Amino acid sequence: MGDSAMARWGLTILRVVVGVVFTGHGCQKLFVFHFAGVAGFLGQAGFPLPFVSAVIVTLVEFLGGIALILGLLTRIGAGLNAIDMIVAVLAVHLKHGFFVQQMGFEYALTLLAATLCLVLAGPGAAALDNILFKRSS
Repeated sequence: MGDSAMARWGLTILRVVVGVVFTGHGCQKLFVFHFAGVAGFLGQAGFPLPFVSAVIVTLVEFLGGIALILGLLTRIGAGLNAIDMIVAVLAVHLKHGFFVQQMGFEYALTLLAATLCLVLAGPGAAALDNILFKRSS
């Protein structure tokens, strides 16, 4: 396997794992905390329109995570989750410092970097985007 093929499979691993993480967080928000619980947290954190924000964040993480796992509209799903992480870093985690044990920003920053890699590099191998793109060419 050449370097190019290995790089594509490396992106695939990154895409699927990041997708699983976002899907898990979206599932937790959707099925455990529900929109109202997420809205309560966002309201306490000072977000405007906390219920609307809760719906957006929850669906971006849940549906965007599924899209990443499938490699479907990868750059869009990764981009939306990157925006989610920028907001999380700046509005929630930055004031707590770096380390995640104190609610710091290290974890959200890592997910931001991973999503930006996928926006820039694309889905890698084994992605529905590759099939859809070939059909449209």
